[in-house]
Amino acid sequence: MKLVVFDVDGTLVDSQQMIVGSMNAGFEDAGLAPIDRQQVLSIVGLSLPVAVAELTPDVAPETRPKVVDGYRAAFQRSRMHEGAPLYPGAQDCLDMLAARDDILLAIATGKSRRGLDALVETHGWQPLFVSRQTADFHPSKPHPAMLQAALDEARVAADRAVMVGDTEFDIAMALSAGTGAYGVGWGYHPSARLLSAGAALVAPDFAVLSRALQEWADE
Repeated sequence: MKLVVFDVDGTLVDSQQMIVGSMNAGFEDAGLAPIDRQQVLSIVGLSLPVAVAELTPDVAPETRPKVVDGYRAAFQRSRMHEGAPLYPGAQDCLDMLAARDDILLAIATGKSRRGLDALVETHGWQPLFVSRQTADFHPSKPHPAMLQAALDEARVAADRAVMVGDTEFDIAMALSAGTGAYGVGWGYHPSARLLSAGAALVAPDFAVLSRALQEWADE
């Protein structure tokens, strides 16, 4: 068996508007000025407390939990009222891979378990993933613990797995864990940044990614 591990935000799900809006809601709740969209997107992929710390280097540490709590509350409201769409081709890619008898699927995401469970339920993904690793129980990406846990749960060796993500944190995590690393060009970090981090390829769309994963699985 081989294992394909997907990131979520920026890879499968287009949650940009929700993330930026929720982060600035958290800043407002903590009495801080709003920040630039690109600043917010630059930290997508990190666990929330780590991301907030990166965005507030000059803010008192005791203020950061207020930002975190405000973000979570705003994101939950946004998810309940609007939700985030899948990128075009995402579901087709997952269905194609799940239909093969030589591939297992997993998730490794900086989302909370609660947020991931809600997403899985919304899209009917319960049967698809043999492992769902979240930031609640692991160090933030790019630490490899999350990916190593997915490998252990799937019982697949690192050299028979590939991580698919949209940020350099996903790529660095994959390289640290000893798996392959595929980037996607439609997420939150530019393609050049992913290639510089060590991605074996950066797919411009899901059609290209699907073909690349099929070729990898057939090797």
